[in-house]
Amino acid sequence: MFVVLLWLKNDCYFRGILEQVPIMKIRHTPFPARTIAILLWASLFIQFSFAQTDTILPPDSLEDANLIPSFSVSADVLESEVQSQDVSGLLQSSRDAFVSAAGYNWSTARFKIRGYSSENMTVMLNGIPMNDPETQWAVWANWGGLNDITRYPMTRIGITASDLAFGGMQGFSNIDLRASTQRKGIRFSYALTNRTYRHRPMVTYNTGMMKNGWAISVSGSARFAGEGYVEGTSYSAASYFLSVDKKLNDKHMFGFVAMGSPTVQGRAGLAVQEAYDATGNNYYNPYWGYQNGVKRNSRVRDNHKPMLFLSHYFTPNEKTKLTSTAFLEFGRSGQTSLNWYDAQDPRPDYYRYLPSYFEDTDPAQAAAVAQLWATDDSYRQVNWDHMYFANSKNLYTVEDADGIAGNNVTGNRSKYILEEWRSDPLWFGAKTILNHKFSDKIVLSSGLDLQSYTSHNFKVLEDALGGDFWVDINQFALQDFSDPNASQNNLEQPNHVVRVGDVFGYNYDLHQNSGNWFGQVEFTTPKFEIFAGAQLGYTSFWRDGKFRTGLFPNDSYGQSAKNNFFTYGAKAGVTYKVTGRHYITANGLYMTRPPAISSSFLAPRLHNQILNGLTAEEVISGDFNYIIRYPNFKARATYYYSLVNNQVYNRTFWHDELRTFVNYSMTGVDQLYTGLEVGAEASVMQQFTVTGAFSWGQYLYNSRPTATVTSNNSSEVLAEDRTVYLKNYRIGGMPQTAASIGLKYSGKQYYFIGGNFNWFDQIWLDPNPDRRTSEALEGYVIEDPQWRQMLDQVRLNAGTSLNFFAGKSFRFNRKYYLLFTVNVNNALNNKNFATGGFEQLRYDRTDIAKFAPKFGYMYGTTYFAMVRFSF
Repeated sequence: MFVVLLWLKNDCYFRGILEQVPIMKIRHTPFPARTIAILLWASLFIQFSFAQTDTILPPDSLEDANLIPSFSVSADVLESEVQSQDVSGLLQSSRDAFVSAAGYNWSTARFKIRGYSSENMTVMLNGIPMNDPETQWAVWANWGGLNDITRYPMTRIGITASDLAFGGMQGFSNIDLRASTQRKGIRFSYALTNRTYRHRPMVTYNTGMMKNGWAISVSGSARFAGEGYVEGTSYSAASYFLSVDKKLNDKHMFGFVAMGSPTVQGRAGLAVQEAYDATGNNYYNPYWGYQNGVKRNSRVRDNHKPMLFLSHYFTPNEKTKLTSTAFLEFGRSGQTSLNWYDAQDPRPDYYRYLPSYFEDTDPAQAAAVAQLWATDDSYRQVNWDHMYFANSKNLYTVEDADGIAGNNVTGNRSKYILEEWRSDPLWFGAKTILNHKFSDKIVLSSGLDLQSYTSHNFKVLEDALGGDFWVDINQFALQDFSDPNASQNNLEQPNHVVRVGDVFGYNYDLHQNSGNWFGQVEFTTPKFEIFAGAQLGYTSFWRDGKFRTGLFPNDSYGQSAKNNFFTYGAKAGVTYKVTGRHYITANGLYMTRPPAISSSFLAPRLHNQILNGLTAEEVISGDFNYIIRYPNFKARATYYYSLVNNQVYNRTFWHDELRTFVNYSMTGVDQLYTGLEVGAEASVMQQFTVTGAFSWGQYLYNSRPTATVTSNNSSEVLAEDRTVYLKNYRIGGMPQTAASIGLKYSGKQYYFIGGNFNWFDQIWLDPNPDRRTSEALEGYVIEDPQWRQMLDQVRLNAGTSLNFFAGKSFRFNRKYYLLFTVNVNNALNNKNFATGGFEQLRYDRTDIAKFAPKFGYMYGTTYFAMVRFSF
């Protein structure tokens, strides 16, 4: 941290501040008092900087646009471990105070370490990267409920050495699934909670390595709730795990793992503040309604992706290890949603059903609608009974059904249906890792990873809601084109009569093949630890359409062109051991990576076209750390600076000005992440532990992307080379400032109790890009109220939480253990802390409030209580 302060002192902006800090006085105080003083000054400095952020970096002023003067967004406007010099390296796999706070206390407020999204951390199972190839995100839910197995991953935060992979700028995490490494014994546990699920029984049996060379680990659990914390949600999940190791001799061992977590979950949705206020409930959920007096959710996620691993561990000598693993993931991923044709929108929070829609034209009607929102579930929730009734009264004849002349089908044509969007993966590959220790000072790691991924994307008719069938046509094309073929979703099967279980609408595969090599060398000396690594990669992806659509008959069926990307990266870091207790580290990384498939195709449900200007993303990152390790005091202070450049953005939404569904794509999206982290833990009088953590960040858009707007129903380019003035807008979705202080008491009779107070601030909603263009402001002058409404970024209020935890363990006959634990989050039951949301992409230039932002709130008081018996 001291290095950071000296570095900052050379900065023209901070020089004036730091010249006032009495560092010379600090220099003569003893350790650890001197260190504590430095950290305190750092904290004060952070807070001072934080108070200045609104004036240091105003949002993009658009000064290059002659029509638009400069502007800024401000808070006022928004109101709203012996002293031996030859010491071992840091045990970075353990959680420090900061990481612990971020993981346990700040997650309820959607906090992200350094603001990074999950594609920047490499998450591995047995050394295999499990970041989803389509989105590049790590989906922990795919192995959820296996806490006994996944409880202690090896995790390193930031740019760091890794003998398993190159890693990302946020670091890496690896879960060791080998049966031979699991703690021997049997565990039974039961958890009771009021969060997403209510009950979780779990059992785990580990043999350890037996005399016959076999090791077996088995674990299973269930998680379920008729209704979760949010009304209308539900949860039903099971988890299973089997790991078998066979040791042939001292050189060879084989391992097999099978695991999965089938989950069915009724989801909750975000809503506009008006809906929360009208119902008097900040957890109003628009996805459910009553059907024959029973709650039913319209957005049900049904996922099951089994995973298989087969590994060979070869140790030819004590200095060399070669690990080779093949893996397979398959299964299903689906989510239901309502669809409708020639009928009223069934979504209860549709803007035309809100009181505000009537306020200007019919105040009496607005009052009546407000009363319905306050009292009537048939109005403010999904009206299943109404949809069943409408479908039962719609007799219809489909002529030449399924493209067969004279094949006329008569029955009740569903106006409303429940469809399931599917994305079923088939993912396999192999990875081999070589680790060789040349000497006590030099270690080499290298690996090769080959993968092939396919996702089958389609939708099926889940429920006709009392009707007999659905007709597979594109209703938006039907209203825009006179050619009857244009409305066909599949020209090979026109007028397709869809029944429950049938595939319709869209049907295509996304393919990706990739290969990655990494290499790393680590040097250790009495005073320094140095690592350097490199990575080379090749990725190719393409689309394979199964339907020939009427709108794009020549560009929807069959394989698209392949998109190929050669990527590379380099990283390095050095640790200077000031003493056996104090360390200074510096790390840097430069890498490129391919764009995510999910963002690269313009409208993959319709055609093969990709975004113009698609290129590899660029990541530049560095961090400086000051680390202290005393038996009774541990601390870390970090400054980080990261750039992610050349990203793409692609969304589809209804555009009110253009009166059609549009594909809004941007290239050249750059982001800047910079900030400070401070975490400390001190033991006081042996039984008390005091912890503190502070994070200040500034996460900004750092470019003016170029947008292209195309019609979703044609190849027409509606807008091209549109400049989006996003520079210096805040990246939304997480607190950019957070702090925590905690106290824990550990009794001599094997019990503990403690609590944490947490504070969050600088929470912004991600900006709608089209509102930050000169076209959106055309016709307005700076004095117009629409000017500020269009440009200002929504900042949410700061919030706090108070959490408590306690536990007690018992030991019987020196082999039986009983543990009770309980955690209570948000003990003060604060239900008014909005932790995130988004600006709607749909907007009205003349009335921004018509499509207001949607928000999500931190849960009120929640608890998690568990009892575990092990032997």
